[in-house]
Amino acid sequence: MIYRNVIAPTRAFGQYSHEIIRHPRLNSDAVRLLTWQLSLPRGARESLSRTAERARIGACAFGRAKRQLKEEGFVHERRVQGAGGHWITQQLVSSAPLTADEAAKILARTPLPTCEDQVSPQVAPSPRNRAAGVPAVGAPEAPSTGGHPEEEPVEDTSNLPSAADEPAAITSPRQEEARALVGALPLLSPALRHIPPAMRDELARLAARWLDAGHTSADVHEHVLRGLPGAGTPVHRPGGLVRYLLREVPPRALSQPGPSPSGPRLSSRLEGARECSGDHIQPMLFRPVGDETLCGRCAARTPVEP
Repeated sequence: MIYRNVIAPTRAFGQYSHEIIRHPRLNSDAVRLLTWQLSLPRGARESLSRTAERARIGACAFGRAKRQLKEEGFVHERRVQGAGGHWITQQLVSSAPLTADEAAKILARTPLPTCEDQVSPQVAPSPRNRAAGVPAVGAPEAPSTGGHPEEEPVEDTSNLPSAADEPAAITSPRQEEARALVGALPLLSPALRHIPPAMRDELARLAARWLDAGHTSADVHEHVLRGLPGAGTPVHRPGGLVRYLLREVPPRALSQPGPSPSGPRLSSRLEGARECSGDHIQPMLFRPVGDETLCGRCAARTPVEP
């Protein structure tokens, strides 16, 4: 028999349904991620990835938890383009499952900020409470928007860099070749196998700049491989690493002139030398006096016919 002793807290507690804790399709990481977000104060703009970092949820576990929350309707995301062409990622976290249309209506009422932001966690009423006319917990309040995030995002995202760091995106005639280049990155190293699919368009735009500057796909692949850490060092965010490596486009080195059609040109010190046809471990050059084919040492070892 199990006995339970529950002491109601007098401060720092949240209100959310027991159905979240007992949800049959949410694992423990998803429940922890959701309840943590719902416990944040109003106006907090902490991203889901930052919450996972504070809760010590690993990258793979975070991906599974976030996918479960999105499938069950507790998390919704959208990407919109605001003023100045900046792309904005908005996240909506709800205490009750919302349909895509319901989430879109809430996000549509959110003014677009001038920098990357996310919708603060919302305690949305459940469908049953909405039908009964029970309002959400707390006074009505518009989601907090605008302003700069307190911390730079540390996860792999497909957000475009700001205009100060990156020139405006221009469609390149070699965009398809750049897409193929990026698609082949996971084949170069196991460290690049988990590049987020949402980042491939951004990486393709960066790779297209290299191709437009005269670099080849092999040049780009070689540059990425040189930038990977040593063996045994894990790469937690391969997409972010590749984005960092491709951000600056170096000038293309001029190719060295190839050998002349008449064959390789020897230095003046070796002109007139000939390779010995005797038995040597490595090629042996000597300067013949006449038309001999053996160096002096090999000629001394060869018996003279009577």
